[in-house]
Amino acid sequence: MGVDLGELPKKPVSLADLSGKRFAVDAYNTIYQFLSSIRQPDGTPLQDFKGNTTGHMAGIFYRNSRLLENGIKPIYVFDGKPPDFKADVLGERSERKKEAEAAWKAALEKGNIDEAKKFAQATSRLTPEMVEESKTLLRLMGMPVIEAPSEGEAQASQMALEGTVDAVASQDIDCLLFGAPLLLRNLSIGGRRKLPGRHEYVEITPEYVSLNDLLSELKITREQLIWMGILVGTDFDEGVKGIGPKKAHKIVLDCTSLSQAAEKAGALDQLPLFESVEHFFLNPPVKKDVKIEFGRFDKEKIAAFLCGKHDFSEERVKRTCDAVEKSMKEVGAQTRLGNWS
Repeated sequence: MGVDLGELPKKPVSLADLSGKRFAVDAYNTIYQFLSSIRQPDGTPLQDFKGNTTGHMAGIFYRNSRLLENGIKPIYVFDGKPPDFKADVLGERSERKKEAEAAWKAALEKGNIDEAKKFAQATSRLTPEMVEESKTLLRLMGMPVIEAPSEGEAQASQMALEGTVDAVASQDIDCLLFGAPLLLRNLSIGGRRKLPGRHEYVEITPEYVSLNDLLSELKITREQLIWMGILVGTDFDEGVKGIGPKKAHKIVLDCTSLSQAAEKAGALDQLPLFESVEHFFLNPPVKKDVKIEFGRFDKEKIAAFLCGKHDFSEERVKRTCDAVEKSMKEVGAQTRLGNWS
């Protein structure tokens, strides 16, 4: 998901560098990452004894516990109602998931486990039940849950613009098109990642991407960045066939309007949709001056929810909760996140 703008100017950081900072987390994007990556070797989703998918809960609990131990304050922002013009893109995604499911089953029948897992990761679906389970667990862990009027990334970007948070945490860079001054990638992903189609791994660490640095490097305005994204394809449009980041950049460099960019791309027939997408990036529905309240990290209720309802390991959950509480007490938080300096 999200727009592809090619190689980005990045600043690697460690979890220790992020201590004490607040981040508006793109909830759907992050939970999809958990559902895609936390699976059995053959791609089967992680499940409890009743057959319910639990990868999203495992990711939320264990990864966020690590962040809390490091003094990092995640604030999860959930999507509201999508814009009407997003329906076509959502339909395309649904079709691609069906194709991935068929390819996953075919790979399993051939005994090709690596291929099976690759296709399985593309089948992830975030159901309303999973969304509610995620919100419940986040609240039990003391983390704020913000409901966006529409796109979560737009709301998160507004919070970053107002200084309520230090940056937007997401794997997608759409938030930069929404005007977020700073994007933090890889906050919820750690360790090594296998390179596609190769037996090689790379170490994944958090990294900042600055909107100003990106615009300066590309020598364009934010509006031109939006046009570039639209031509390549965003969460709201499929883009123009045959146009990638380099070609889109070359087109928008000499353009002073979206219609001019669409004409150069040979896509004037798509201009009405493109204009709707541009307007949405510049004027998204958002809440302003959102109040952030951190709650209590309630290890008893966390254990009841994860172990009692979803068959998580009691020993591992207890060990993780104890580590979080210990780190909070060391900074004088008394298990209340809002008191952290």
